Amino acid sequence: MNRTYSSIFIFLFTVIFSVTGYGFDKLPDLENRYFGEQPPGITPKLFAPKILSPDGLFEGGAFSPDMKSFYFTRKNGKYKERTFFVIHYENNQWSEVYETDLKWPLFSADGNTMYLGKQYSERTETGWSQPKEMGEFLKEQAHGLSVSAKGTFYFPFFKQEDNGHGNIGYSRLVNGKYEEPIKLGPEINQGDYIAHPYIAPDETYLMWDVERDENHGSSQADIYISFRESDGSWGQAINMGNEINTPIHESSPLVSPDGKYLFFKRGEWVTEKDGSRNWVSKSYWVDAQVIENLKANNS
Repeated sequence: MNRTYSSIFIFLFTVIFSVTGYGFDKLPDLENRYFGEQPPGITPKLFAPKILSPDGLFEGGAFSPDMKSFYFTRKNGKYKERTFFVIHYENNQWSEVYETDLKWPLFSADGNTMYLGKQYSERTETGWSQPKEMGEFLKEQAHGLSVSAKGTFYFPFFKQEDNGHGNIGYSRLVNGKYEEPIKLGPEINQGDYIAHPYIAPDETYLMWDVERDENHGSSQADIYISFRESDGSWGQAINMGNEINTPIHESSPLVSPDGKYLFFKRGEWVTEKDGSRNWVSKSYWVDAQVIENLKANNS
């Protein structure tokens, strides 16, 4: 079944969540939380390929905070245009995958704010508010957006003085308004095509993808991590190693809302028999213990 909604906000008012709250104490049980997939150990494995990437055309995706919805995109091959999908956990089972008008929804940690591009909506007693503008601080945003539990945004952006070289920075909410983005230091901002940051909810670590000379593949992105030091500064960037990074392209790291697993995507360009080139990408997951192991090994 293929359901397409004529209005984003009709959908928002009626489907995503009940207005009584997220119900964080009622996450799907572990057996069903990840589409019934057998969880990985500290070696990454494919995540739900029959559901998310049967043709290898997965672009990226994430769970809602209550882990009862998974939003993702596909592109290339039969999807000439980027296409957005969602799957919901309803009546103790996962629904079919179907198309949605929601594009890259990002949620606050408490589930009461939903960010859609450069707009946001807030939960009310009767549903979701009409969209509001986020503000000028995102005007130079590039690929990726992440928000901490206290509402600080981390994202890559481009400024004229950087001559087209992207940088990751952050914006804090100060006196009810988000400040201009503050660029992070050279320990983070080195390399090309810096993108897709993920900030830990408590801001104790930051992950992102970037092309660097020391990467595992030539002109391919690897995933890096930096840990917050005791003085509040950021530690040197750490390549997440050859279990996560390979000679092909790894990107878009994020941790599941329950904190148990690290998700990322792995892909490459493939030339088809007809001469066309498609980006073939799939979702991978690994026990989030790998993050603690990296911290212990680099402390």
